[in-house]
Amino acid sequence: MQKRISLHNLIEPNRLNFFVKGLVSAIDIVLGIRKMNRLYQQHKMQGLTKEAFADRLLEILNIRIEGEDELLAKIPRQGPVVIASNHPFGGIEGVILARVVSKVRPDLKVLANQGLRIFSELQDYFIFTNPLSEKDPRNAPSLRHCLGHVKAGSALLMFPAGRVSYYRKDKQRIAEHEWNRIVARLCKTEGCHYLPVFVSGTNSKWFYRLGRVYYRLRMLMLARELLNKQNAIVRLDAGYPVPGKLIESPAQCRILSYAQSQAWQERWPPDTVTEMKPLAAPVAPALVTAELNALPAEQHLLAHKQYDIYFGFQAQMPNVVMEIARLRELVFREHNEGSGEPIDTDGFDATYTHLLVFDRENNEIVGAYRMGQTDRLIAESGIDGLYLHRMFDFKPGFINRTEPCLEMGRSFLVPRMQRSHVGLFLLWRGIGAFVCKHPQYRTLYGTVSISKLYDPRSVQLIQQAYVTPTEHVTARLPFTKLPHPEITDFADGMKLQPQIKALLASLEHDSKDIPILMKQYHKLGAKFHCLGIDGSFNHTPGLLLSVDLPAAPEKLLKLYLSDGAADYLAYSSRPLK
Repeated sequence: MQKRISLHNLIEPNRLNFFVKGLVSAIDIVLGIRKMNRLYQQHKMQGLTKEAFADRLLEILNIRIEGEDELLAKIPRQGPVVIASNHPFGGIEGVILARVVSKVRPDLKVLANQGLRIFSELQDYFIFTNPLSEKDPRNAPSLRHCLGHVKAGSALLMFPAGRVSYYRKDKQRIAEHEWNRIVARLCKTEGCHYLPVFVSGTNSKWFYRLGRVYYRLRMLMLARELLNKQNAIVRLDAGYPVPGKLIESPAQCRILSYAQSQAWQERWPPDTVTEMKPLAAPVAPALVTAELNALPAEQHLLAHKQYDIYFGFQAQMPNVVMEIARLRELVFREHNEGSGEPIDTDGFDATYTHLLVFDRENNEIVGAYRMGQTDRLIAESGIDGLYLHRMFDFKPGFINRTEPCLEMGRSFLVPRMQRSHVGLFLLWRGIGAFVCKHPQYRTLYGTVSISKLYDPRSVQLIQQAYVTPTEHVTARLPFTKLPHPEITDFADGMKLQPQIKALLASLEHDSKDIPILMKQYHKLGAKFHCLGIDGSFNHTPGLLLSVDLPAAPEKLLKLYLSDGAADYLAYSSRPLK
């Protein structure tokens, strides 16, 4: 007997009396299921394998899928993985994603709306549930099935909103229902990864209008909406797999999915530096050593194992500063921040203080910081004497206008030192020794460069999570990418900072976290004021921050200031009464 697509398939045979059959047939016509059945019969879809059925359905509807190759490349080929997506259409996206994902994960199961039972050929893909009743006890076996499937090391696709996107009056836009907590629970399976997916698109205006009248009408319209997708282009965007241990809540899973939206993706503008000139030749080590040895004894801040830490000025050590500028350019080029010139230098090298780490055994500079002593610089040249004044508009109330500060910038470590915690420790140990000799500097401020090797979405998320705007400083060239409204809604309800690691893991191909120097400042209790674009540094985003050093954690002060911590903390620039 030839099968047909009908709501009859969802009703137990003993309940199909004459009246029910007639009513169901009428509903089939109204909902568009009768038309779907004609297509089913016309194209001889009965008895096809699930793969062939899905392919035939997409072919009949002439749906073109974009982003398939990128999605396939990001799916873990083995091990437990939970793949979760938004639910814009209410049906066809389940078929599309099931077909695409199963190409590399034939073990895939899909937690789906029981309405898809009408396609009997597809039933092997699905674990069915009732999305309109989260507490329905009949859903329990389905959820246990999902948990067992993931624990067995298999792939699970789900739509945690449980229902199609609809117009939400509270958000004043088309959005989803809150996601079911089961998605986060499944991600906690040992060895599991979470793969966020976003499907772009909407249903018809009538669908949303009727849904505002009565929410169950949305379910009744889904068959017609599926047929309305004829000749549609469906865009799939996926993040990179996120380790399940980073997943904390269904709300977090939701924003990870929405963060992949094509509407929120963009590229960096073309680099202003288009040609890299050959790097300058290294300065002869003998010239560097001679200049360092000639510095006054008090400018040798400390020795640590094979390393010496100094500070000095260009007039005292021109060859040293030349080599620092060459190494800066070498390192900055690795992060798409190079000037393109043989060395990275400007007029501020002549007026700023240079702190450097010298490796005695290898006879080379391995790291440096450029520090601006603001009291001295402003006294000599006014506010224009500060490098960062070109990037930020410092109002009279900002800390560098009210007391002596150290403006920190142009830091680097040579590549071999970047792989070890020793390099960063030495730089900060040097800063600690310097402020102990100059205790009037209670505040450090500066920028952390956020390389354009980061996705622009990552930079916006960092800005949204960490920056607390102040009236005392603004960026001259602000970073203007607008926040994603779903992520803003999420951040309004809870802090975004704890979610940053997972968000960046989903957006960055190498799973990088926030910049290591930013982490260091954050540990010291930094305040992040604004994000600006450095027009003189290959238009690199820079995050302006300040650190009240005496208020930093005691453990870190003892680590970096060592024996001088107590005297530094006891120092007061105010005269005794």
